[in-house]
Amino acid sequence: MLVTDLTMEEFEAGLKKTRTIILPFGSVEEHGPHLPLGTDTLQMYELAKQAAQKYPLFVGPPVFYGLCRSTSEHPGTISIRGETLKQLTLDLLRAYFRQGLRNFIILSGHAGGTHLAYLIDAGEQFIREQQEAKVAVASILDLLRSYAYELLETPHDSHAGEFETSLMMYFYPALVKETLPEEEYPCFPKPILVRQKRNFWPGGVWGNPKRASAEKGRLFAEKLAEGVVALAQKIETFSEEGKDA
Repeated sequence: MLVTDLTMEEFEAGLKKTRTIILPFGSVEEHGPHLPLGTDTLQMYELAKQAAQKYPLFVGPPVFYGLCRSTSEHPGTISIRGETLKQLTLDLLRAYFRQGLRNFIILSGHAGGTHLAYLIDAGEQFIREQQEAKVAVASILDLLRSYAYELLETPHDSHAGEFETSLMMYFYPALVKETLPEEEYPCFPKPILVRQKRNFWPGGVWGNPKRASAEKGRLFAEKLAEGVVALAQKIETFSEEGKDA
């Protein structure tokens, strides 16, 4: 059930079927010369919709903006502050809770570590506020590693590479350009922080998009959607009773 497409009566009726909602997050971020800036958000929203076709779930409208640190100097990347992301997430969780939702699955198509940390921090604060609420936070790469990693041909594929390019070829083929550059992982001089980040990751690709295909994207999407359903079922039955040390 897509929240944006429901009437208020349909929303109310949906609460009799499920109290679980997927909140898709993403980013407006460079994805090399071949993928659109909205890749993270578009692919996560499509996966959430596909999962909702398999299992009763609400799917909230996607949040297009996120915290993009490593790509912040690349053309087209529009990043927001971590605290802004956290407060927005909390506002959404609280609002959906007031509307009757109790199980919240925050799925992020953007897998940046700092970005995810703020989403997790928001979830942690919310479950302290609301004892009835359950929250899960997972990135698209978490889903990939758990449910479809065996499909990958490129070791350590991550950003705008084989995996994401395949998904976009499947979901939005018209948005994928023909130029498919290969680039190894970023060479940031950790733990030193740098201002000119593009000097250390010029192409903004992490992986090998030349190994991507629409058919592979279909297989990825099917397995990841099944993973989202499994996560929904897990959170709905999860109980912390008896787990305290």
